[in-house]
Amino acid sequence: MSGSKLSDVSVPRHAPEVSAGEDQPLGLTVHSMPSPGQAALDDTQRTSRGRWRMTAVMLICAAPVIASYFTYYVIRPEGRRNYGELINPQRSLPDLTATSVDGKAVNLRQLKGQWLLVSVGGGACDKACRQHLYLQRQLRESLGKEKDRVDWLWLVTDDAPVAPALVPALKGATVLRVAQPELARWLEPANGQPLASHLYVIDPIGNWMMRFPAGLDLQDAAKAKRDLERLLRASASWDEPGR
Repeated sequence: MSGSKLSDVSVPRHAPEVSAGEDQPLGLTVHSMPSPGQAALDDTQRTSRGRWRMTAVMLICAAPVIASYFTYYVIRPEGRRNYGELINPQRSLPDLTATSVDGKAVNLRQLKGQWLLVSVGGGACDKACRQHLYLQRQLRESLGKEKDRVDWLWLVTDDAPVAPALVPALKGATVLRVAQPELARWLEPANGQPLASHLYVIDPIGNWMMRFPAGLDLQDAAKAKRDLERLLRASASWDEPGR
């Protein structure tokens, strides 16, 4: 059919001209792969940084415990600030068998894990002995919520029976019989004083570390309480109530 407009179809003016047979390159960027040696070095550096970060986190978490140990063992309060006398070197609980009031054998090392406030005396318990028992109980109670970290202990050094009148007052106390010659190889009084004239402080690790002066009375009990509070604060991060 002559005059057909099919042959008149033209390319739009805006269409780009493409030469026949001419290929256009693709716009791709090729990145080079790292060498095996460089990859290994990068892994090592990442691992090292991760370990340092983990170590830093652990140190931050452990800082209160480290500070507590440092305070208690390194920069402990000087003797002139304490009412009680610091024992140096400290003496560990001996491997010594005592007897409870009901006749059971108890190794003194079983008492580790708590602060101990200790008095010593005969079963008859004279006036000074009863004063010590009273002060032990009062000092412990005065510590408030911290009292559960402290046990009070009476070491009886003879075979005399405990007076029945004392039994109600000993509620909450630990009472053990230990021969005085054996006990004297561990605890020691000040010069010129008998063993029973002091209250002794044992730390939770089992070390005898303080001795209060002989003749402790109600007037001086507040000074002894301040010493106990200072010791409990210094050990707060690593010592918990109960054994």
